[in-house]
Amino acid sequence: MENIAGLCISASGLNIGYRLPGGRIKPVHEGMDFEVSPGGLTCLLGLNGAGKSTLIKTMCGIIPPLAGEVLIGGRPVRDYSHRELSMVLGTVFTGGTNVGGMSVYDLVSLGRHPFTDFFGRLGLRDRQAVADAMEAVGIAAKAGCYVSDLSDGERQKAMIAKLLAQECPVMVLDEPTAFLDALSRIETMRLLRKTAVESGKTVLLSTHDLDNAISFADTLIIIAKGRALACGAPEDLILSGAVADYFNRDGITFDSTTGKMGYSVSAGEVGISGEPSVTRWVSNAIMRNGLTPVAPREGMIRVECRSGNDIDIVLRDGSRVNCSLIGTVARSMRSLFPEEARDGKSLRGLQG
Repeated sequence: MENIAGLCISASGLNIGYRLPGGRIKPVHEGMDFEVSPGGLTCLLGLNGAGKSTLIKTMCGIIPPLAGEVLIGGRPVRDYSHRELSMVLGTVFTGGTNVGGMSVYDLVSLGRHPFTDFFGRLGLRDRQAVADAMEAVGIAAKAGCYVSDLSDGERQKAMIAKLLAQECPVMVLDEPTAFLDALSRIETMRLLRKTAVESGKTVLLSTHDLDNAISFADTLIIIAKGRALACGAPEDLILSGAVADYFNRDGITFDSTTGKMGYSVSAGEVGISGEPSVTRWVSNAIMRNGLTPVAPREGMIRVECRSGNDIDIVLRDGSRVNCSLIGTVARSMRSLFPEEARDGKSLRGLQG
């Protein structure tokens, strides 16, 4: 084959969905236009049922499009032979793998299958690629273990290592961080972006992890039923209001200043001021207890934050109560708003 470095995935007027028995069609999304470029990490976002997995399976040639074409390097996916596609495109899908009796090393070695001889023998270059891939995802110590003995997160890492060992110019992953802990999610996202940037690969992954997608992705593609795709840099989509527009639901909102999903409250307002790192977490605790943190105004109950264990509640008459625990402050603040109070707690015991 020709040099396949730096390939992009693209589509125009793509319709995705399923062909059912009897000639029926179940459309999922229509009129999709996008391009996933090499040299950066692209994250596909959307609520459950939006069609993320269907789109990814269509990109990989597993499901034929209902209309239009998916192109890899300007060539329709359907025109690739199985061998050609395996050398161009590597995939990881969410869900169990029926390889429990296989060792981690053997599983990762399967990524070298397109490059081995008829008997599947690994050469020096293949063994090095397998070792490098396991080391990159932090699974090298488990090389001799059976896949069935791994945790869900370790199994997912092994599947990503298999993909890295395949050394394809295009990598597509369906929710690769779904079973990983918080630290492993960050490590995986950082690894995939580093792989894309340093090697010029095209890397696309679907995820529900909005926080890490915003932090690590060079491009976001947001999908929703009955709507055109939103595509662009995370910062542009945030500032344009597109992220909030696609994800806001019934009191659950995206905050464009923090890049976080949260929930709106309509209860009493509490003025918050002081050390930014402390006010951030005091506000978080107050919101959890049904009150709304705002900039202080004359005559309102407010909280002045100096450090995590030096906080003053200032009442409407100007009197102060010094507190040392944010959680206690937040829970007890509710007693100052009788219409919201449920447990009748007071400020007694807060001092000190």
